[in-house]
Amino acid sequence: MSQALQDLLDLLDLEQIEEDIFRGRSRSAVVPRVFGGQVAAQALVAAGRTVPADRPAHSLHAYFLRPGDPGAPIVYTVDRIRDGRSFTTRRVVAVQHGKPIFHLSASFQTYEEGLEHQAPMPSAPDPATLPTSQERLRGYGHLAPDVVERFLEAREAVDLRYVDEPPYGRFGEPREPHSQVWFRTNGKLDDDPLLHVVLATYVSDMTLLDSVLLAHGRGGWAVGDVVGASLDHAMWFHRPFRADEWLLYDQESPSAHGGRGLGQARIYTQDGQLAITVIQEGVVRVPR
Repeated sequence: MSQALQDLLDLLDLEQIEEDIFRGRSRSAVVPRVFGGQVAAQALVAAGRTVPADRPAHSLHAYFLRPGDPGAPIVYTVDRIRDGRSFTTRRVVAVQHGKPIFHLSASFQTYEEGLEHQAPMPSAPDPATLPTSQERLRGYGHLAPDVVERFLEAREAVDLRYVDEPPYGRFGEPREPHSQVWFRTNGKLDDDPLLHVVLATYVSDMTLLDSVLLAHGRGGWAVGDVVGASLDHAMWFHRPFRADEWLLYDQESPSAHGGRGLGQARIYTQDGQLAITVIQEGVVRVPR
């Protein structure tokens, strides 16, 4: 396991300070606020710590309420909404400086047999044939060195490979609002299903709004032609998967309007199993 991945796992390992109350810390992100994927992942950890291990997470719905302060701890309070025969529901509120910054509802279910079908996996090149983040980013001379370093530091724990150029790699001309990335952790994880779901949640906030930017030829915050932030985030975990094995993140944007853009995506295992569906809306504004 890489040191960066161990550091990330330590970041997600919350301190329990009271029954159903947990405390997490933050680290620097590519923007001067707490990374949204970190808050979502930590909130899911807090919820999962109050649920029996034989009930894996099957969905989460969350709202980002305020920018997080990376210099202050985050307190997560879990509300045990319901413990049913098959489903368990938890609500988590993340608080900093006495104010809520994030709200999450998560549902967990005991395993059961049922009907089976899925959308087919789209075509995508083998991840081994694609450049790593470090190889790709080092070729972008138009990005400031500190921007490149922040990107690389933020993604040190995850091997994330774009199928095509990311928005900040080639901008100025609108492209199809569709983006694909392969990702996996930079090291093996243990077999705890919650851990794999939490790591996928963390990564899911990194690139989902890329397709909004592509539709308008925008490069994003890295080149300063838009400002934005995540507003809400929803995920459905359909089938078991491992975050330390290659996952294809197939993303698209069906709409942008009113200063907001919508991204939706499906995450597939390398052998074609649909593992996760993700939808996110975010603020996407052109600087005046």
